[in-house]
Amino acid sequence: MRKIFMLRRKHLAVLACVLAAAAIFYAVSYPAAVGAYAAKRQLPIYCVQRDQKVLSISFDAAWGNEDTQQLIDILAKYNVKATFFVVGEWVDKYPESVKALHDAGHEVMNHSNDHAHMTQLSQDQIIADVNACNDKIEAVTGVRPTLIRPPYGEYDDKVITAIRSMGMEPIQWDVDSLDWKDLSAGEITKRVVSKVQPGSIVLFHNAALHTPEALPGIIEALLQEGYSFVPISQILLPGAYNTDYTIDHTGRQCPASGST
Repeated sequence: MRKIFMLRRKHLAVLACVLAAAAIFYAVSYPAAVGAYAAKRQLPIYCVQRDQKVLSISFDAAWGNEDTQQLIDILAKYNVKATFFVVGEWVDKYPESVKALHDAGHEVMNHSNDHAHMTQLSQDQIIADVNACNDKIEAVTGVRPTLIRPPYGEYDDKVITAIRSMGMEPIQWDVDSLDWKDLSAGEITKRVVSKVQPGSIVLFHNAALHTPEALPGIIEALLQEGYSFVPISQILLPGAYNTDYTIDHTGRQCPASGST
């Protein structure tokens, strides 16, 4: 009986060692496993690796239209060109504003047709939605959008794959003004100016309460720091994904190894 007990203790000790070794291996390997998963995930572009002090400012237009002309006037004063992501239903309501944005030299890009949660749509529904908005923008501006910002900033692999299958690029942001929270102009200015870095994409919203008040100060402060402003299509690195550029785990677009 004692011999059997000793054997069982020996087996338990061996099992405990095996489990401990497995736990150590998992703990050591877990970050690499997570990194590998993140690397495989389909990501939009949040910002761009740039040595020069250049950035893009963008506006999402989905509902109101109270300040569109005011934004156009402010941007014109500083000769800044921006990118406006507009919803198809917004185009239906305010075609004259869409044309005014285009005529002023700003990019008019896609923000979905009706601001749906794209992660809840099938791939075919996503493509149909994006094309519907593209058709409306092209009918007004004569230019078919090449960029899209998914509503609510929501996406998954299915959304990104569907968008890229259309030859379009999904765009996020790395600096959020949070103007939709009705922050004061001072808070918006401080937040944006402190977070901008070369290659940043800044998010504002059309019809946000204090954005027109904050915008001149933001532009002036960044100009004083030596920044220049370009539309998003001009800040992006050219070429083919995974050939000329890659997108790292943070969503930063970077030159591919060996590319110039």
